[in-house]
Amino acid sequence: MSYPPRAPFPATRLRRVRAHDWSRRLVRECSLSVDDLIWPLFVFDGHGTEAIKSLPGVSRLGTDHIVDAARRAVDLGIPAIALFPATDPKLKSDDAAEAINENNLVCRVTREIKRAVGDQLGVILDVALDPYSSHGQDGLVRDGRVVNDETIAVLLQQAIVQARAGCDVIAPSDMMDGRIGVIRGALDEADFGDVQIMSYAAKYASAFYGPFRDAVGSAANLGAADKKTYQQSPSQSDEAIHEVALDLAEGADSVMVKPGMPYLDIVARVKQTFGVPTFAYQVSGEYAMIRGAVDAGWLSGDAVIMESLLAFKRAGADGVLTYFAPDAARLLGR
Repeated sequence: MSYPPRAPFPATRLRRVRAHDWSRRLVRECSLSVDDLIWPLFVFDGHGTEAIKSLPGVSRLGTDHIVDAARRAVDLGIPAIALFPATDPKLKSDDAAEAINENNLVCRVTREIKRAVGDQLGVILDVALDPYSSHGQDGLVRDGRVVNDETIAVLLQQAIVQARAGCDVIAPSDMMDGRIGVIRGALDEADFGDVQIMSYAAKYASAFYGPFRDAVGSAANLGAADKKTYQQSPSQSDEAIHEVALDLAEGADSVMVKPGMPYLDIVARVKQTFGVPTFAYQVSGEYAMIRGAVDAGWLSGDAVIMESLLAFKRAGADGVLTYFAPDAARLLGR
C-alpha cells in the first residue's frame, strides 16, 4: 500500500507523537489483549505434575491438576485452551488405535473440564496420530511411507470421539491432503455441526518442535525419522497460500500457521489474502529460546514476552497459541 507524501522535515517530525505515553497510546496501530490468547496444556494419566526439561516453566499436568488449570484460564480471562496428551507408551501402536478410544486420556479430561467450567472456556483438541502411534508419525505407515487416505479414515473417527467428549474446536494438525472436507462431513453427519475446525493449514517441517515432542513423548518414537513428506518445507511461501485455500474450500472455520515468529511473513500473507480468522502457534522451540534467555538474565522477561506476542498481532494474527498465555494474561490484567 502506498501513502500520499507528507511534508518534509522539519515540518514533519514523527518523534512528536512518541514524546508521551498518552500520545503513543492514542496512535497505537496494533494492540494485544487477553482475548488473543490460547493456552496449550500437556496432560498425563497420573497425579501431580512432571517438569519438562526442554520447556522450563512448563509441566505436564496430572488428571488431578488439569481442571484447576482450566479454572485458572477462566479466571485470567483466557478464551481457550489446547490440550495435548502424553500417552502411556503401553497404549501406543502402529495403527494408533488409542486415538479413537472414546475413553482415552484427552477425551476423559475434556469431559471433566467441560463439567467444571462449561462454555466459559473453549477446548481445542488436535487431530493427528503422533501422540498415539508407536512410530511417532502423524499418519499410518505402510511400507515405510505415511499414507494419506487410510490415515484420513482414522482421523475422522478421532474427530468424532473428541467431539462426543465435548470439545469445541477440532484442530487437524496432521497435514494429510483432503482431511478437512472429510472431517467436516463426518462431524455434520454425526450431528456435531456446531463444532469448529481450526485447521493447521500451513504447518512446516520445522526444527522448532523438539521440546513439544519431548512433552508428549513422541520424540523417542519418531527417532531419526522426519515428517517432510507431508509437512511443508521451510522454503515454501506460495504453497502455504494453496494449502490454506484448499482447507477453507473444504470447510475450515479458521486456519493456523505453525511455527510462529519464523513465519510471520506467512501469517501476513494468509490474513491479507483470505481475511479469515488466522492463528499462529508460538511453538515450543520459540518459547524455550525466549525462556532460556530470560532465565539467563540476557533478556527482560515481561518486555520480551509482550513484544513477541504483539509481533503476531502486527502481522495480522487474530490469536496466538502460546505457553506464555498465563504470563501475558497477568501482564495485560495490570
